[in-house]
Amino acid sequence: PSGDSSMVLQAQEEIIEMKDVFSVKLKRRRFVGQKKGGTTLGITLFKCLNKEKNKLTDCAVHLNNLSEDHCQSWFRHLKEILNGFRNRPKSLKVFVNPSSHKREATHVYYEQVAPLFKLADIKTDVTVTEYEGHALSVLKECELQAFDGVVCVGGDGSVSEVAHGLLLKAQIDAGKDTDYIAMPVRAPVPLGVIPAGTTNVLAHTLHGIKHAVTATLHIVMGHIQPVDVCTFSTPSKLLRFGFTAMFGFGARTLALAEKHRWMPSSQRKDFAFIKTLADLKPEECELSFLPLQIPQEDSHENGRITLLYLGSKDQWHKIQGHFLNVSIMAIPCLCSMAPRGLAPNTRLNNGSMALIVVQNTSRTEFIKHLKRYASVKNEFNFPFVETYTVQEVKVQPRLRSGLDAKENTYLNAASAEGNYPWNIDGDLMKEASEVHIRVHPQLINLYGVDTDDLESSQATCNCI
Repeated sequence: PSGDSSMVLQAQEEIIEMKDVFSVKLKRRRFVGQKKGGTTLGITLFKCLNKEKNKLTDCAVHLNNLSEDHCQSWFRHLKEILNGFRNRPKSLKVFVNPSSHKREATHVYYEQVAPLFKLADIKTDVTVTEYEGHALSVLKECELQAFDGVVCVGGDGSVSEVAHGLLLKAQIDAGKDTDYIAMPVRAPVPLGVIPAGTTNVLAHTLHGIKHAVTATLHIVMGHIQPVDVCTFSTPSKLLRFGFTAMFGFGARTLALAEKHRWMPSSQRKDFAFIKTLADLKPEECELSFLPLQIPQEDSHENGRITLLYLGSKDQWHKIQGHFLNVSIMAIPCLCSMAPRGLAPNTRLNNGSMALIVVQNTSRTEFIKHLKRYASVKNEFNFPFVETYTVQEVKVQPRLRSGLDAKENTYLNAASAEGNYPWNIDGDLMKEASEVHIRVHPQLINLYGVDTDDLESSQATCNCI
């Protein structure tokens, strides 16, 4: 509120909790062109308001007092209190992807995000990325200890690149061999996600809403949430760190959309979705997975805790077959298309991944399964859909056997060109060989809240 808010305060008492305040400024009357000094009028507190479901907004509270000494004293004390909140960042490394979605990320950052960072006295070092992999190369050289956090303004692809770069840099700094990382170290600073892309699944999952100001205020207020991360590797090397992956339909759709980048983004997505659905075909592959081992307390051992595992330890399960889609997700993946999440049975940080396998079925049945995501019904309640809670997965595509030599040569050539696309966090990866996916509990801190505590699951939508 501005102008008459001081009148409101005289009429009624308002309690302001300092944990909701993110900035305090001295209020002065200045003449046009005057940069310093001026008559002291009071102080202004800027606070974060939880306005409606999941949406945060900022508002100003004006406290009037004409005494310079009084105001200075209050200002100093209030600043001290604000400096005492330890998770709140003072310095951020920011990456803005200018080409994400309708080229709106730069506009979103400078108009909605930067003014709030400035108001909260947060110093920023901004890189506007110029090519794919730019953020990754900057992060590899970056002295992360100079910052309290890293922020990415863009879509899922940009965020995924920054998260990967942040974790890769952490391994390099820890002296680890980055070809194969069995036990990765945690990211040293939190990552903030400002949604400004075509898909913003990660932002939606963290904030329950796609809203740049809400995302910014979670960063400013220092709301920190530990999150599980996966490593995607071939037998010989680490491909990348990420949160989700799709093989089959979800990856083929992305591969087709990427081929048509000249189209407007929403049109491109719809075209790729419909075309892939029209050419629906299963992938033949072998899936091996290690089910999640749940430690349980055994009360017989006079007070000592021994670990019992459900299923025997390190017992790999194998399934072979023709699959239309395979999803491996360490986070629930909320989005407007799936208000309960693409993987509603997993959490942000429960140390497990959801493995969702869609067996070969008719196009009609497959569409029914996809449509269920938009409702609150169980989208997995189909005979051809299987879900598992796992900690490791290996995916081995199989070339179809029994084909004549000519056909087989064609298939080998196609697979060499990356006939087996992977969709990792909205980024296309062409990897023909076996991919090994492991979950690493709470490997990174993200700015946001646990959406389990939010009410977003009540939302419904008819996007498909």
